[in-house]
This record gives sequence, structure tokens and C-alpha cells, in this order.
Amino acid sequence: MTPVAKPHRIVVIGAGFAGLETVFALERSGAEITLIDKRNHHLFQPLLYQVATASLATSEVAWPVRHLLRHRRDVTTLLAEVVGIDIAGKTVALADGAPMPYDTLVVATGAGHAYFGHDDWAAFAPGLKTLEDATAIRRKLLMAFEAAEREADAHKRAQLLTFVIIGAGPTGVELAGAIVELARVTLRDEFRRIDTTKARVVLVEATDRVLPTFSQEVSDYAHKALKRLGVDVMLGAPVTGIKEGEIAFQERTLSAQTLIWAAGVAASPAARWLDAEADRAGRVIVTAEMTLPGHPEIFVLGDTALIRDQNGKVIPGVGHAAKQEGRHVGRAIKARLAGDQFAKPLNYKHAGDLATIGKRAAVIDLGWITLKGWLGWWAWGLAHIYFLIGVKNRLFVAMSWFWTILTGQRGARLITQGNAEHPKKQKPGA
Repeated sequence: MTPVAKPHRIVVIGAGFAGLETVFALERSGAEITLIDKRNHHLFQPLLYQVATASLATSEVAWPVRHLLRHRRDVTTLLAEVVGIDIAGKTVALADGAPMPYDTLVVATGAGHAYFGHDDWAAFAPGLKTLEDATAIRRKLLMAFEAAEREADAHKRAQLLTFVIIGAGPTGVELAGAIVELARVTLRDEFRRIDTTKARVVLVEATDRVLPTFSQEVSDYAHKALKRLGVDVMLGAPVTGIKEGEIAFQERTLSAQTLIWAAGVAASPAARWLDAEADRAGRVIVTAEMTLPGHPEIFVLGDTALIRDQNGKVIPGVGHAAKQEGRHVGRAIKARLAGDQFAKPLNYKHAGDLATIGKRAAVIDLGWITLKGWLGWWAWGLAHIYFLIGVKNRLFVAMSWFWTILTGQRGARLITQGNAEHPKKQKPGA
């Protein structure tokens, strides 16, 4: 009897932009696909700051992976944590359970926060990469106003109403603008003992300009827009120390109860799992086909990899780039399975640099044209709505933004409390 050929086994690690797009592109490949992620949802990270600043609810920027792939019978989704990869044995090690075998492996495990050798700062200046980060920052922001309402000491009240963002890239700029509007518009009439419009928002950047990876024209516009909003922008100010309620830079210290880190990212431990060469940020250095050198069966993409475009320029770690990489890898694997072994590099198309400064100003640098101000904000909004998954999600986010523009109100201002807020009430072992 002729043995039945087993389907080709593809394991995709990570359900972010790159990993999920790879799975989408592998439809009708005839392969057996397993998607592994330690969280059960796909997150639209570009709008995560709006969860942190109470503009959007968590369900408006994240969706269950199983739901997104419910019609794909060729895909098995596993909620599990990857802890290693055995290249020789072609298996993926999980924190619990048997190793997962593969014939083709796709590693798209993303990136986390980088504190440049000062990991102890994380306890005082959380970063923004996950839903948990966003809801924790939202709680911290809103609780600062609540505590200030009860505080009689003027110095402590000023500390509570000072908010510092470290890093003036897109996330830092967007956070700064959103916090200003939260304080000076949304909360303006809701407190009796404090004037929320007096809240101070400080943006600290080590380089000499905001949005340092954007063009000089866009950077200058963003700086002026932030100043018009009332943000204190401090440039050329590398941070030298962070502790509870205090940040040090430029040989000075600033008291602030709320510190948010938006200054750097580091790749996942994938390079260590693969025993691969990596850059200083931990990104795996891959071939032009996004494979691990010497191992064409292993693809590494998204924020996990250092990928160069057709001109030799490093592809930025942004959502639209990760989606292009995922589509390319999915198609490349399908071509291999169909017998086409000719490797083709990614023909990357840069979709532009985007950032918003508050709800009425944004900058979009498309290379051939730059949009700024109100027009830029509308283009920024339409671009983000377009990239959301599903008509319902696009409609809900558009309605939330429209309501905020009309009323200044934000609908996600609930302060949730977990057991961590009441440690004395916890029972041992609970």
C-alpha cells in the first residue's frame, strides 16, 4: 500500500501584523498551519496610545485570533508561550506541553521595551506595547487626577499633575498630544478642587528634534504643533536617572508622578533561540529572502528581523512594512510548495511616515508630498481606519473619533482595579 503523504507543516510564531498576514497569504496552500501566540488577540498597535489615553476601548484595537481565523480549517491556533527553537530537530519548544514539529518555520515575535541597560527604570516608567501596558497607563493617568483632587499639599499636587513622556518618536508625540487634550478638554469641568487645564505635559528627547526619523520639515512642524498645544518639549536631554516620582536629565531633576517610556524597543529573544547573528537591538540579520542564513526553511520577519529593502535601506519596524513582509513570505512559501524554488526578495513599498499631534493636527510624509494640520489629521485617520480589520471595527472607531471631535469627551475612562491594588486582601496562594 502506498503511504499517504503527510501535509507540509508550517508553524508561525506570533499573531502580530507580520505573522497574521503570513497566515492570510497561506490560504489554499494545502499545508497544515499552526499559529502560536502567548496572547489570544491580534493588536492594532498604532492606536494603542488611544487606549492608554482613554479615547478607545481595548475591544476597538484588538480582536481574538481564533475569531479572525474561524473559517480557516487549515489553521490551528495555540495559546502558548514559545521558549526555544531546536533547529536540528525542527521543533518549537513551548513553556508547557510537547514540542511543536515543523517543516517550515515563520518567526514573527515582535519587540518589547528597551531601557538601554537600565531595566530597573521599567518599574517607574512603563512602556506601551501591549493591552496590559495601555490599561495600566490609563489607570495611572486617571488616578493621578483623582489623587490630585484629594491632595492639600501644593508641591505634591503639582507632582501629580505633571506627566513626562520619554522619547519623541511617533508614540511619544502622540501620547503627549492626547494627554494634553485629556487634561484640558475632556476633564476640564469634572473636578472641583483642581484645575486640570493646569496639568503639565513634558516630552523629553535625547536627540536635537522631535520625530527624529522623519524629514526636517515634518519634525519642525510637529515641534511647533506640540508647543501650541502647551507641551513642554525638552530636546538634547538624554535621561540619566529614573526613580519613583522623579526623572533626571541635563543635570537637573523633575518631579512627576507619571512617567511613560517611549524611547526605544528591543527585539524578542528569537536571535538567542536561533543562535543567530543580530544587531544591537537584538534583531536577527536575515537574507534578502527573509530567511535565516543557512536555513531556508526558517523565515524571520517583522520587528524580530533586520530586513533591508531593494535599495539596501533598513525597512522600518512599522505595521504596513510588517504586513508587506508577511504577504511576501506567505506567497514565497506557497510558491515553494507548488515547486517554484526560485527565491525572490521583497519589493518593499514605503507607505509614508505618520504621526498625530492631538485631534486636529497630524503629519504625513509620503516622500512626494507632505500633509500637515487638519488635512493631515483626516488623512491619518482614514489611513488607520483602512488598516483596521473588519467593517464593524472601522465603523466603531470612526464613531468614537467623531464623538470626541464634537464633544471633547472620551468614552473609555473607567479606572479598573485588580488584586494588585489591594495586596493585603489577597490570601496566600490565591
